[in-house]
Amino acid sequence: MRFLGGEPVPSEHVPAVVERWIDRWRDGMGPFVVERREDGRFVGRCGILVWDTRTWRHTSLAEAGDHAQPELGWALARAEWGNGYATEAARAVRDWVRSERGVGRLVSLIATGNARSRRVAERLGARPAETVQLFDSGPAVVWVHP
Repeated sequence: MRFLGGEPVPSEHVPAVVERWIDRWRDGMGPFVVERREDGRFVGRCGILVWDTRTWRHTSLAEAGDHAQPELGWALARAEWGNGYATEAARAVRDWVRSERGVGRLVSLIATGNARSRRVAERLGARPAETVQLFDSGPAVVWVHP
């Protein structure tokens, strides 16, 4: 959670978080649950967020208009790190959002100190571009996916 706002979400706030995740699907894309194939165990999430590049705040395609930037993001439970799940899930979501939703420019916003996510982006063929200041968590490098 260090790179996603710090603390885990308190249990009493979980329903509101889930509602926000569902609401993000109004653009026809949003977060997916990542499960292990062999046993269906939850390992994390991976999906698409939309950012307004004027403010680097979460938004919708309609609200941001020409300033909308879809982002491919992932977050896995610590116990599942190092198994390739993030790369596999991100590759699947990237391919899906391009083929099914017609997204062209796709980025991942990665905190400057997040070496693990940087390696996932590299494995996906993404390249670092500019550094931006996110509204809620500080500087992040914009990794552009091929």
